[in-house]
Amino acid sequence: MLSNYVPILVLLVIAALFAVGSVAAGALIGPRRFNRAKIDAYECGIEPSPAPAGPQRFPVKYYNTAMLFIVFDIEIIFLFPWAVAFDSLAVFGLGAMALFMATIFVAYAYEWRRGGLEWD
Repeated sequence: MLSNYVPILVLLVIAALFAVGSVAAGALIGPRRFNRAKIDAYECGIEPSPAPAGPQRFPVKYYNTAMLFIVFDIEIIFLFPWAVAFDSLAVFGLGAMALFMATIFVAYAYEWRRGGLEWD
């Protein structure tokens, strides 16, 4: 019974050795010539400016885009098993998926109406 799990254990050991070996090799072989530019935070070549006091506001489009991604990600998660079992689900499966797709369309229409698909 336990012999069925030996390949998985071997794969985990190989993955762990590769991860630890890669980090160790990078630390040993990598260049060590540090200067001020390499130590500073990466700001696309622009000198970092001090942040204003108080909370900073993010545009709502970031959240709309994240919500759109989650909605369509969930849609794909449900569509693949449905497509595989389509023949055995018959009319009930078709109706359930039509209802699901209608709710997804409502979320898509909401995103579209809020301007989440427009990039300035």
